[in-house]
Parts: sequence; C-alpha cells; structure tokens
Amino acid sequence: MRVMENKPSYLMFMWILLLFCPLISAQGSLKTLKTLEPVKAPLLIDTQVIDTQASVTQTQFTQLVQQARGQSVYFYAWGGDPQVNRYLQWVAQRVNTLYAINMQHVKLAQTSDAVSRVLAEASAGNTTAGQVDLLWINGLNFATMAQNNLLEAQWLGLLPNFALTNPAQNPAVTMDFGMPTNGMEAPWGKAALTFYYDSAHTSSPPKTLPALLRWSKLNPGRFTYAKPPDFLGLSFLKYALIILSQQQEPAILAQLYKPPTAQSQALVLAPLWQFLDQLHPYLWRKGQYFVSNGASIRRLVDDSELTLGFTFSGGDIPGAVERFELPLSIKSYAMKDGSLSNVHFVTIPFNAQHKAAAKVVANFLMSPEAQAKKQQPSNWGDRTVLDLSMLSPEQQLMFRPSKRHPSALPANNSSPSLSEPHPLWNAVITTQWEKRYGAKQ
Repeated sequence: MRVMENKPSYLMFMWILLLFCPLISAQGSLKTLKTLEPVKAPLLIDTQVIDTQASVTQTQFTQLVQQARGQSVYFYAWGGDPQVNRYLQWVAQRVNTLYAINMQHVKLAQTSDAVSRVLAEASAGNTTAGQVDLLWINGLNFATMAQNNLLEAQWLGLLPNFALTNPAQNPAVTMDFGMPTNGMEAPWGKAALTFYYDSAHTSSPPKTLPALLRWSKLNPGRFTYAKPPDFLGLSFLKYALIILSQQQEPAILAQLYKPPTAQSQALVLAPLWQFLDQLHPYLWRKGQYFVSNGASIRRLVDDSELTLGFTFSGGDIPGAVERFELPLSIKSYAMKDGSLSNVHFVTIPFNAQHKAAAKVVANFLMSPEAQAKKQQPSNWGDRTVLDLSMLSPEQQLMFRPSKRHPSALPANNSSPSLSEPHPLWNAVITTQWEKRYGAKQ
C-alpha cells in the first residue's frame, strides 16, 4: 500500500498539467481548453462508439488476437491493494493461457505518474515506443490525456465484450466524470464510497455528514481521512462538498459539474472549509497529521486506533476480514445522504508499443469470467460493468452471490448515488486544502 505520498511525482505532474491543461491567470480565473467544457444535457450516450460496435465482426477480433500473440503488455495500474494485485496476477495467467500474451503489472503509487510519463514521451517526440501499453484511469487523468490527444482513438468498438455492457441503456459506461469517452476507454468496474466500523466499539455509526461531525465530537480521535491528492481522501472531501452544496441554492451545486472559476471556487468551497474547521480538532491526532492512503486507515482500524473507516470498494471489506487485516467485528454501511460513485476504465496511450495485445487484454477484462471473479469479495469485490440481462443463464450464475459475509454491505442498505464533480475540481480542492491544512502538519 502507499505508505507515504509520492509528492515529487505529483508536483511534476501538476507542473506538466499547467503546461497542457488549465491555465490560471494572475487574477485567479480558470481558463480551460475547450474539450473540458461541461457536457451539454442532451449528450448522454457515446453514439459513435455504439454505432461502431454494431459493425464489429468476430473476424476482426480474431485478426487482433493473432496480432497480439507473443506480445508483452505493460499494464500500469495502482499497486496499493494486495487484493487487487493478486487479481491482476490471475488476469496475467489467464491472458497468457488464452492468448499467449505476457502481461506485466507495473505498480503505481499515483496514476498521475504514468500520465506524466506519457506526457514527457510526447514532448520528446516518442510516438511509437511508449512504455505504457494499458493504463487504469478515470477522471482528471483521462481528461488531461484526452485533451492533449495522448490516447489511442476509437478502439473500443473493436472489442466484442463491450456489447455486454449494453451501453445504449447504461450511458455511464461511456461517460467519465461527465465527459464522453469517445471510444478511448474500456469500462472496467464500478465503485462507490462505503463506510465501515468496528461494532465492538460503537453500535451507532454516523449515517449522514452532519451525524459524522456529531459522532466525531463524541468519539474524538476515532476517525480520519487520507490527505489529498490521495484518491480516497479526495473522495471523502468531494462527498462532503456535494452534501454541503445540496444545502445551498441549486445553482451552487450546479457549479460542481462545470469547470471551476475563481468565483465558483469561493462560492462552493467556503462551506467545506467551515465544516472541516469544525471536524479536524476531533480527528485522529487532533487533525494535525493525516495518513497518506486508505491502507493506513485500514491498519489503524485493525489496531483499534480508529473505530470508523471508509473505502471506495465496499466489496473488499469481507476479504480484508478473512485475511485478518480487519477485526471480525467490522460492519459495512452506506451513508443515507448519498454515496460518491463512478465507473473506472482502462485506456491505451497513443504511443503504446503493443496496442493489439492491450486491446485483447482490455476485452478480457470485460469478459463474464473476469468480471464475475472480480466481483467476488474474496477476490476484489469490485462491481461489474456488465448488464447481466445480456448474458446467458450459465454466465449469470457466475455472478450469483454466495452467502453474505457478516462484514459485507447489507443488501437493503440503499444510498443515493452522488455523481463525481467535474474533474478539474480535484486539483482545486487539493491545492486549496494544502494551503489551509497542509502547512500545519
């Protein structure tokens, strides 16, 4: 797991990002390149991808498989979770058996490390010999690469398994943080912010954001979150920001789904800082120190230093309990006021050396076999992107849940889905948080 934040690589990424993506004027107004403009309401489905998919033939994919045989694929993916790493080891074994592809998992501390690498290669004129063949990605990282034409174009329609996502009825698989993927990403999984608690220490965990503040005051030092730019820490901050914005005028909430400006930053972020100023004195170590990732939160819960934690993959909690990484008394739940949710994808850089093999691996990742195994809590617990109605009865059986683990999210624990804000808010939140709270650590 990521024990320490990789700050030099993050700062390098942000420096390159300033060259390629948003430009901030001396007055603080944010000017974005046109492809990062908010998506208009009627644009719900990437129809070009769907139309392309209709013309796919098995012959085309067979030719792709033949080209891929014997190739290596360097799959750059976050390596901070042993359970995810073991799943990718299984994927590597399967694609080697099925297609004679040698897949290597290149473990990342931050996805931005790989984005920075591709940006640097492009700046150096490397258009055919890139080191990244396949990349686990979404949000701002995708927006940055798509913005600068750093991704392979219109390849998703070549993959037969994409049809199993039923994109015409599930537009989320062709939208990344509100932006159309335009055939440059293959959907891999769904995730939502899930909380968990040690029932040996509390029987009534907080179910809303205001309740979390009250609970923290009654249980000082028993909760914390990871510091941004860690994705889990950012996810908590975005959850809080959305809930707080819902309490304002509708126009304020709408600003979260547009590129941020100096005016919207001041308007939208003020309630978040007010909330955090109240919360921080009651966090672990009185909010003077923040862990660097979700793995650290899990360890603190296991060591009984924390009572309450959260993850973006609720399905991995039962596996953690079974591996004795969390106590048997752990229970999962979703906040009643909403759960931040998104789809995560894989993509292929424009200069990947082994594009055919990368496409075959991406197709396998969407197969019923791979999706069913990934959804099992003992393997990862990541929700499938497939529409099960598109599968045969035999394939549907692969997704049938076994007996619910005592620590798993209850089936009747419903929570409104909260859409991710515009991806440019990530950098704004991180920068402003660091100015307000980072210097205190």
